Amino acid sequence: MRKRPTPQIAESSARSKAKFTGTCNPRHLRAIAALLASPQPREVLDDRVGCSNGPELVAELRRRGLDVPCQRTPCIDRDGFPVKRGIYFLTLADKRKIRFWQRTRKLGAARE
Repeated sequence: MRKRPTPQIAESSARSKAKFTGTCNPRHLRAIAALLASPQPREVLDDRVGCSNGPELVAELRRRGLDVPCQRTPCIDRDGFPVKRGIYFLTLADKRKIRFWQRTRKLGAARE
């Protein structure tokens, strides 16, 4: 019986302790909404966000204080070759940071 390869998750860094600084960039906001809904393969994230370089977009979110790990899962590409597909997801800490930022953002708008 063939042993199934286990998915690899990129190591987390000290970013998980960093504060999420927020964003008003429409692409960032669409990426956050998509990732809050479910984990997203890079290609799907590109399509939903409207960009052609999902890894750089995720890097921008990481620089703003989110972790956004990438899980590498085995799959077969369109040519029949085995590859490892990157799937981005939010950690529980990321979701807490985003919810906190959303609440404080709404409170600030209500005070104006």
